[in-house]
Amino acid sequence: MRCFVLVATGLFILPAAADDIEKFYQGRQIQMFVGSAVGSGYDINARAVARHYGRHIPGSPSVIVQNQPGAGGLIMTNSLANTAPKDGTAIGATINGVPTAHLLQPSAVRFDPTKLNWIGSSNRDLQVLYVWHDVPVHKLEDILTKEVVVGATTRGTSTVDFPLVANKILGLRLKIVSGYSGTSQIHKAMESGEVQGVPALAWASLRTLNSDWIANKKIKILAQWNMPPRDELPDVPSISSLAKSDIDRAALRLLTSRLEAGRPFLAPANVPADRVAALRQAFDQTMKDPAFLTEATKLNLDISPMTGQEITSLVDELSAIPESVIEKVRNALNEK
Repeated sequence: MRCFVLVATGLFILPAAADDIEKFYQGRQIQMFVGSAVGSGYDINARAVARHYGRHIPGSPSVIVQNQPGAGGLIMTNSLANTAPKDGTAIGATINGVPTAHLLQPSAVRFDPTKLNWIGSSNRDLQVLYVWHDVPVHKLEDILTKEVVVGATTRGTSTVDFPLVANKILGLRLKIVSGYSGTSQIHKAMESGEVQGVPALAWASLRTLNSDWIANKKIKILAQWNMPPRDELPDVPSISSLAKSDIDRAALRLLTSRLEAGRPFLAPANVPADRVAALRQAFDQTMKDPAFLTEATKLNLDISPMTGQEITSLVDELSAIPESVIEKVRNALNEK
């Protein structure tokens, strides 16, 4: 008997089941909720995916994007998990801190990430710490003795969480000014001198939003957060180079593990398994779609995808991290 094999889920969907999925999605809309502000790197990436994603879902539904920013993606993800339809017509493009939020911000989380249906991620983040060109620091070690004022959005995002932990564990002197609505607003504040730098931003987003800054040396990139450092920036050290003990390195590993699923897409729990399989397969196909890849290149988007099953495995792995390491990171995040 002929069948369709959906490797991402291990499910075998018979032709009749595939016909049912096509019949369900025919003429429908899928709402894609984005957990960050309009114009942010996450938003630009999500909208690019949305423009191509529906073609690969049986029935070719239209995909409508709606932004629900706030709380590091938790406003959107909490809402998606608890109030959105569980029929495969509502999905989310959330922020990379969400897979670890239940460990580090348990009081703010109203979902179990191990029960969510992870669809995939369009890239594995490389995040960098950078300052404006006239700021009097020239290397990462300089921030151990000189205070640098950095702009940030809100707790739960790498712009707040990463410098909080680095200050507490490594002794950096990053003064965090939070409350900006997104990356574009932080960049305007940096240009005006309101802040001196950005503590953590995806390299792909920086290249998308401000490639001229890189070309014209308007900024100095002092560190990358990835462990181990990524090859794209061979001369930029990893933040872990300042760690002095194994537990410090383990804490930084927990914090930065979110970068592996840099742009995660998900559906609520309890969506029918055959529709989850279809959504995952369509996502994987979108990541290989020549039209999508051409647009991604024009937008300077970094496409290095993870499958939904790979994100699920990562979330399960993180949930087994020792409590002593979690507590060390959590204490750092709770610093005022």
